[in-house]
Amino acid sequence: MVKQRISSGVVHRVPSDLRKTLSSSRVLQGIWNDLTPLARNEWICWIISVKKPETRKHHIKRLQTELKEGKRRPCCWPGCSHR
Repeated sequence: MVKQRISSGVVHRVPSDLRKTLSSSRVLQGIWNDLTPLARNEWICWIISVKKPETRKHHIKRLQTELKEGKRRPCCWPGCSHR
């Protein structure tokens, strides 16, 4: 099996825990790589901006579900302050 490249965001690189999750599913990889760099950046920032590890795990699980549902950006979040 050929490993597909996982694209990063505009400002943020994909953290290892998210990379592992995305690498586990070709469907998720395809959806992720189809997002715009700005949208990927929003997801990454949304995941890394939390303080607790359990919240971060919850955000990664939500990302998996919401990407498969067709959502392109995290809901109800003011956006990345780093861009």
